[in-house]
Amino acid sequence: MIHDPWEPPEVPLAVDLVILTLRGTSLQVLLIERAIEPYQGAFALPGGFLAHVEEDLGTAARRELAEEAGIEAGSLYLEQLGVYGEPGRDPRGRVVSVAYLAVAPRLPEPVAGSDAADASWQPTNRVLSGELVLAFDHRRIITDGVERARVKLENSALATAFCGPAFTIGDLQEVYEAVWGRPLDPRNFYRKVQKASGFIVPVGREQRTTVGRPARLFRAGLSSVLSPPITRPVAPAADAADTHPEEEG
Repeated sequence: MIHDPWEPPEVPLAVDLVILTLRGTSLQVLLIERAIEPYQGAFALPGGFLAHVEEDLGTAARRELAEEAGIEAGSLYLEQLGVYGEPGRDPRGRVVSVAYLAVAPRLPEPVAGSDAADASWQPTNRVLSGELVLAFDHRRIITDGVERARVKLENSALATAFCGPAFTIGDLQEVYEAVWGRPLDPRNFYRKVQKASGFIVPVGREQRTTVGRPARLFRAGLSSVLSPPITRPVAPAADAADTHPEEEG
């Protein structure tokens, strides 16, 4: 018996982008409003299909970011977050998406283009709580992206990028609280920061305050990896899936 030669199934490949930044004291994610079906009018991550079979995935991600939100990737570091390909995630048929993550300070206001009716920064807590309804499985992808960002703050010096050239421990704590989504005990946070060798360095002057003692100023140190890590406190029961043991002392 002669068998027909096997042919691989045709599964479209797409990219999606989770772009996170701090605006004020709020961790925010870049979203577009879809101008076309499916999910016309719904919030979604910027992204789309590869333009052609020869297009590199990273190139496609940067192209979609520019086309849909008017943001040029430039020096923006995009890292692969994960691959999402469950059947039924796209009503048009089986689609596999490679998601990319960037966490960066001082990103510009987006400008909608391509098949986006609008583009804006939205607080991640509105997404994670389900207050904002998103297209496809994009809430799951954002949830994964936020968790990756939270882990980055535990293990790297990323938080200092969101502070000025000179900052107080309180300024740094605000970054951690915004990304982790919970308040921190100032004294415990101070101890953890001081234990992380090379994380921050005093600049030799103080910031005057209206009340109390002047606050010491610091700058980013040379270490990009925190040793020991600055771990998150135990999460409330409501989000116990996101727990890390608290370090006391």
